[in-house]
Amino acid sequence: MTHDDFSRKNLTALPNLLTYLRMISIPIILVVLAPPTTGYRMNVAFVLYVMASITDYLDGILARRYDMVTSVGKLLDPLADKLLTCGVLIMLIELDKVHGWVVFLIIGREFTITGLRSIAASQGLILDASRMGKNKMISQTVAILFLLLHFEPLNRAFFLIGTVFLWVSIALGYWSAGAYFVDFYRKARQLHASRRSAPTGP
Repeated sequence: MTHDDFSRKNLTALPNLLTYLRMISIPIILVVLAPPTTGYRMNVAFVLYVMASITDYLDGILARRYDMVTSVGKLLDPLADKLLTCGVLIMLIELDKVHGWVVFLIIGREFTITGLRSIAASQGLILDASRMGKNKMISQTVAILFLLLHFEPLNRAFFLIGTVFLWVSIALGYWSAGAYFVDFYRKARQLHASRRSAPTGP
């Protein structure tokens, strides 16, 4: 990052402001979900999660459409997504909505891909987001929404639908993770080959 990345204009760009709002919403949602939890508080968390998800959708559109993509946004946007998702899923363990080992599968995948991206970046390689990865995020969001929503007559149905979407997100997540590793291996081999074939100095 350069000094310009931290200029007031970049830090206060509208997409970044939406990301800040999403990050602020995280501790609020966690407090709302802290036991003892009522159906009313579950629905409050549902509404807050919907609003946070909307900011995630809008900040990407605004950044691309109005050329307001910043290095700060590239760093904070995925970080906010992961903190929000992982935080809510951890709280859902306490509410018996999801098993701890299932959440471990999700968080473990996120740590692994983040580490892979960091290794790739250190070598000057960029691993582009895949369509499967985006579909994973969508199905994960839908799963969490159903697991949060509380309406006594339909709670069982909400739980089943949320669980199905959660497993779909896990399948897509590990499928896309495999694709990231293949992409990394291919680009790393190309980089290695180009360095070996590059002429050396006298």
